Amino acid sequence: MIDKLAAEDSRELELDWFKSSYSDSSSGNDCVEVAADPCAIRVRDSKRTPGPLLAFAPATWAAFVTYASGS
Repeated sequence: MIDKLAAEDSRELELDWFKSSYSDSSSGNDCVEVAADPCAIRVRDSKRTPGPLLAFAPATWAAFVTYASGS
């Protein structure tokens, strides 16, 4: 993990966020959202935006996705 960023981080507003296909709930807002920039993959809770987010190095995120998918 790179860093936990503050809610005021202006980069959060500039990113193209998308919801995880595995975050399907009846309310539609209980989702994990992910956005990529050149330096990191960022993850946030869609119920808390703006809010805290996590940033992962691209190689770390790729390893997580590979492990989580069972590949």
